[in-house]
Amino acid sequence: MTTIVTTAELGRDAQEFLRFKRAMGIVYRRAEFDLDGFVDFVARHWGDHGEVALEDAISRWCARIPGRKAVTLGNEFGVIRQLCLYRRRRDPSSYVPEHALAPVKESVFLPYIFSHDEVRRLLAAATSHRGRFIGAPMLRALILVLYCTGLRLGEAVRLRTADADLDRGSLLIRHSKGRSRIVPIRADLVAELCRYAAERQRLVFAHRQADPEMFFLRLDGSALTIHSASDAIRRLLRELGMKPPSGRIGARPYEFRHAFAVHRLTAWASAGVDVHARLPWLSAYLGHQNVLGTEVYLKATPELLELASGRFERHLRRSRRPR
Repeated sequence: MTTIVTTAELGRDAQEFLRFKRAMGIVYRRAEFDLDGFVDFVARHWGDHGEVALEDAISRWCARIPGRKAVTLGNEFGVIRQLCLYRRRRDPSSYVPEHALAPVKESVFLPYIFSHDEVRRLLAAATSHRGRFIGAPMLRALILVLYCTGLRLGEAVRLRTADADLDRGSLLIRHSKGRSRIVPIRADLVAELCRYAAERQRLVFAHRQADPEMFFLRLDGSALTIHSASDAIRRLLRELGMKPPSGRIGARPYEFRHAFAVHRLTAWASAGVDVHARLPWLSAYLGHQNVLGTEVYLKATPELLELASGRFERHLRRSRRPR
């Protein structure tokens, strides 16, 4: 049965769907952008009150930009399909597109994984950094937090002084991806952050201004922003040859999170630990919604794959020995 809709009806359904998702604690900001784009597309082609077959509207919306990356289209399509499933709750005969319309959901992108030596070089460069707005103590502390905890850049930048419990050795990550979590940290990282905290206090006192209460501050005493943090790290990456002089290719600030996950998994594998049994631990620590978001790191480095292959080969040899 063909499902006929109008732009006004789709707009109301999209808003109800967003309220439903947010009532469950899901922020859904990117999804809201995709939903608004779909409703605007229908309005441009069929008017606010013109009727259109929902199947036709979705098909034409998916094909609106030739040559798009399959993963991008697949992610946007997934939001629209969720809207259609929501509409079906009210009307069981309402159209829901098949996954085959945009089947690719997983990105084939492989992150740049810093080696241990590259991390040491980045820390050395941060320690000797002389910037107009970004101080060396803050930049070193930020990179240590990113690498040693796997926090997202935005999570680290949004840390407040009250969130860094250095007496208990933990960081409170507030409302990230719809949830909060407590991240325990090692004693050596605590020591580093205590040294930065003392420098931070001197900075606030020197400017004789109200403490912004954010943990990471720029040299003028103002709160660090994601843009300035990202810019400072990218400059280090370019200076050390881990990123080309221009363009978006090469290592990114986000790679510290990837490096943390891969290095942790590799250390477990080298110690003979059952990596798959530990994945839920790592998933919770990283703030992933489920373990599927963490499994991608299992294939992110040849070293980890080689360790897994070697363990499997030894297992086969043992199982073939005559008894």
